[in-house]
Amino acid sequence: MTSTLDLGVHSLRAAYRGGTLTCRQVVEEVLARIAQAGDDKVWIARMPDEALRDIAAALDGRRAEIESLPLYGIPFAVKDNIDVAGLATTAACPGFAYTPDHSAVVVQSLIYAGAIVIGKTNLDQFATGLVGVRSPYGVPRNPFDAAYVPGGSSSGSAVSVSSGLVSFALGSDTAGSGRIPAGFNNIVGLKPTPGLVSTEGAVPACASLDCISVFALSCADANAVLDVVATPKITPAIGKSFRFGVPKPLEFFGDSAYAHLYAEAVEKLKAMGGTAVEFDYTAFRDAAQLLYNGPWVAERTAAVGAFLEEIHEGAGVWPETRQIILGGREYSAVDAFEGQYELAELKAAAAAQMAGLDFLALPTAGTIYTVGQLRQEPILYNSHLGHYTNFVNFFGLSALALPAGFRADGLPFGITLVASANTERALLAFGAKWQRAVSLPLGKTASTLPPAALDPVVVEDRVSIAVVGAHMSGLPLNGQLTALGGRLESAAVSAPIYRLYALPGGPPFRPGMVRTADGGGAVELEIWSLPSAAVGAFVSQIPAPLGIGTVVLGNGSTVLGFLCESHATVGAHDITGMGGWRAYLKSLA
Repeated sequence: MTSTLDLGVHSLRAAYRGGTLTCRQVVEEVLARIAQAGDDKVWIARMPDEALRDIAAALDGRRAEIESLPLYGIPFAVKDNIDVAGLATTAACPGFAYTPDHSAVVVQSLIYAGAIVIGKTNLDQFATGLVGVRSPYGVPRNPFDAAYVPGGSSSGSAVSVSSGLVSFALGSDTAGSGRIPAGFNNIVGLKPTPGLVSTEGAVPACASLDCISVFALSCADANAVLDVVATPKITPAIGKSFRFGVPKPLEFFGDSAYAHLYAEAVEKLKAMGGTAVEFDYTAFRDAAQLLYNGPWVAERTAAVGAFLEEIHEGAGVWPETRQIILGGREYSAVDAFEGQYELAELKAAAAAQMAGLDFLALPTAGTIYTVGQLRQEPILYNSHLGHYTNFVNFFGLSALALPAGFRADGLPFGITLVASANTERALLAFGAKWQRAVSLPLGKTASTLPPAALDPVVVEDRVSIAVVGAHMSGLPLNGQLTALGGRLESAAVSAPIYRLYALPGGPPFRPGMVRTADGGGAVELEIWSLPSAAVGAFVSQIPAPLGIGTVVLGNGSTVLGFLCESHATVGAHDITGMGGWRAYLKSLA
């Protein structure tokens, strides 16, 4: 690196806000770092230097808009199977190249947010491979050891982030291309739920499975990008106590160092409050095999098979890529349907294994290979790298690759958290805690994690309910709340406009709170919250004359809460003066 400038998204935003940095300075720093990196095989095409300077100057003129531009002045790279207007899209095949008039939807969203496209990055041709060596543009240099593969297919994107050339990068992920390169480059790789981020403007590999992925140095940075390109659904957070899956059997292809690092990662997860639960990996492994040894290869043929069959000499087609993609011609429509039936069975079996788990904690890869080894066994070793990745999009899941340590020879190891659909925010929030717990370098850079206050936060879809009697903590009906995911948020009091009565009947004995025009008092409450999806089930358990209405709190705010029909209080004991149900129960002791 030419300076100590931290290109982390949040670090740059802090400097921009503080007036200590300009977009022009950042662009000049990026250009200097690219020049210093030399022929690292990261880039297939770059924006002209002067064009970048012009973009930076225009953004410097919009400094007053920084709060409305969440990625203001943030440099990023784009995998060269994703369109950027004015730059050729090659998918790492020179003969396939075309120059789009419009950027992919995801790229345009980032540009609108103020981010700066630096260029298009190298990849395994047609995004077919997990190794990063299947490209006529060369092998992007693994920043930890150039003798080893950078991982693919999003090789150049991962290396550009790990090497500190850009703040973040876009990749794609069909079978693990957004995770394997993250693991081999010591960075974060976010693979969203299929369909969450638009793939319009990306060259398809398997269109039904393709995802746009994000590479970043930190989970906080990846979250900032996700906020711009998608609207993640609201899901529960991963709690302080959690259950995570450990696959059985484990496979490390003879790599004892990776096996040891994985065992250490499991112990670290336990130390963070986790309970390790072994699960049968068979259904996941069998689904992974379908991708390259089943009819889904034909979807790759549908994407670019016609081009590969018509190519002329000098088009730059990689032999293994051609062999794999055109292999889809061997499958019939019957094979495709039978594959779907098999996948449905495997998906059901996998769901049963994941039941009760917050996430699976898998090795991102079971081992890493040298470039030379891949030349000797290009197909077999590539399939080894997909052992823990290929199934994820088949099952419609979310995944997050995280740095997890280093072998004695300095090569990084990573784990991947895999969870149900639309849990990106929960995974990123947990991943941020993981990064702070393991305290590893960020890529191959001197960057540091952003302040903890900027870590992702799960905004849950929960409904607050004020309870005044037997549903309070420790009392007989509290289990109705906790069984539905209820959580005690705070103690409170009502506004002094209610009367509280001990209702006849029981057990359980219950109070009734009624709003009154005069003579009321403040009543002790507890504010609980429930997942919104559970509110109906809770309300259905409430018998007349009680119900849920609007309760005014002592601070003037309102919340849903228990109220009683006034007719039921005729002849009931007025206990308003005691201040609440607990005090009344104490008076009976």
